[in-house]
Amino acid sequence: MTEAQLLQEGLNLMLAGMGFVLVFLGILIYAIGFISKVIERFFPTPTPVQTASQPASLALSQVDDIERLRPVIVAAVAHYRRQQGLQ
Repeated sequence: MTEAQLLQEGLNLMLAGMGFVLVFLGILIYAIGFISKVIERFFPTPTPVQTASQPASLALSQVDDIERLRPVIVAAVAHYRRQQGLQ
């Protein structure tokens, strides 16, 4: 075989492989979407009942979480800097 023929065979093999992977991934995407619809049909996600006070309390709990985590984050950054010799 000549070099041109080898190059042609290599390109053909590459394109065939890439085409196969592309088709397989496309089929996989549609299969996952189909399975998701089937699961959603038989096992629907319950919608929580929201009251007027829930969004405010939810926002407050998120702020409280951030405030509680702040010292932990500061300590972790200080520890990392100490370990790396940055301070």
